[in-house]
Amino acid sequence: MKRVFALLCLMLYSVLLASCGSNPGSLAVEEDSDGQKMTELTLWTFPVGNWGNPATVSRMLNSFHRDNPDVHISVEYLSYETGDEKVNQAAVDGSLPDLVLEGPERLVAGWGEKGWMVDLSDLWESDGARAIYDNVRAACRHRAGAYYEFPICMSAHCMAINYEMFREADALQYIDEETHTWTTEGFIDAVHALTAYGQENVGILYCKNQSGDQGTRALVNNLYGGSFTDDAHTCYTIDSQENQRALQLLYDLEGIHFEPSLSAMDAIGLFCKGETAMCFCWNGSQEVQQTINNPDLDFEVFPVAFPTDQDAPKLEGGIWGFGIFDNGSGERVEAAKKFIRYIAENDVMYTRAVRASSYWPVRDMDNIYVNDMLMTEYSIFMPYMGDYYQITPEWDKARTAWWQMLTKIGNGEDIPEAVKNFPSPD
Repeated sequence: MKRVFALLCLMLYSVLLASCGSNPGSLAVEEDSDGQKMTELTLWTFPVGNWGNPATVSRMLNSFHRDNPDVHISVEYLSYETGDEKVNQAAVDGSLPDLVLEGPERLVAGWGEKGWMVDLSDLWESDGARAIYDNVRAACRHRAGAYYEFPICMSAHCMAINYEMFREADALQYIDEETHTWTTEGFIDAVHALTAYGQENVGILYCKNQSGDQGTRALVNNLYGGSFTDDAHTCYTIDSQENQRALQLLYDLEGIHFEPSLSAMDAIGLFCKGETAMCFCWNGSQEVQQTINNPDLDFEVFPVAFPTDQDAPKLEGGIWGFGIFDNGSGERVEAAKKFIRYIAENDVMYTRAVRASSYWPVRDMDNIYVNDMLMTEYSIFMPYMGDYYQITPEWDKARTAWWQMLTKIGNGEDIPEAVKNFPSPD
């Protein structure tokens, strides 16, 4: 009889759960076994280095839960292939998480622009927040004044070459191995050397979707000194003569292929298998992940800046941090802010969080990668970090227009016509 009664109670509880819908706020405040009030939060994290690794994240959350027994955080791990669609659907369903880890292009220019995010201005009043670099601060602030992101780490994206393949093709002569830079002319000569060596697929401009588009944008913008937006981030400048010249060069260059059927991860996979000589979507975190997880990678990867005819390359900057979705609960918002403060304001936890990303701090700190040769190698790119333009209005539409433009060019459309269809922000 007791078992039947327990089953009936369980069924009733399940019905109550179902009636609450999928909104995580419906059961957000509970009591633990000691009668203490417990706030349940959800965190969705994109794969920012090892922030996409459950074991790494669990260790950090265990520390937070130990020190903050009144808050519990559950995690869901997103991919860049499907993450945007999942967030958009959650907004429709009313099931957005409390916390999310990503960059300003989504948190500020995307979801913040749509009014989905909580203003985090109060988090920027601490001494540690005041020490955050000015360009990072500007990227996290919406043009209306609200801060929709609290940053944790940053990096400068680069590209990579198959060092052994370049050496065998006598193409290393076109790269400054000390500074990890090369010129547009050197890039052209290297591609010619590799095709003469017999390498048919030298590099791939993947354009199946927007994933990894920071690489193709940086390639095009650097070749002849172009830009993606104006300096004030008010309009898009893809149709400039410099960018059109770069696109035409890439289209005409034997060995470089526009591939509408391939995503960034597809291109990375081909590079790691040794099927291409270079990869346009790379950074230190990518090498860490591929070295650990990809058994196909059996050659030396040599990271390089994007080739340019200017005095120095301008690399795409990556900034990642936390945002809070506005789910209508002040109690959950405060609990989420408590977690961000825990990570950002304690030097020990902050160092762990940054190291988990395989990137660098957003404020001045002592070297957190002492004796780490790989991270020391990639730190050479940080001074080349260019303008963070990803907060320009209509950014989500511009990203879509970019890969669609590359697809059109790959399918043979004239470049002056292909570069026309970009949004015009007010």
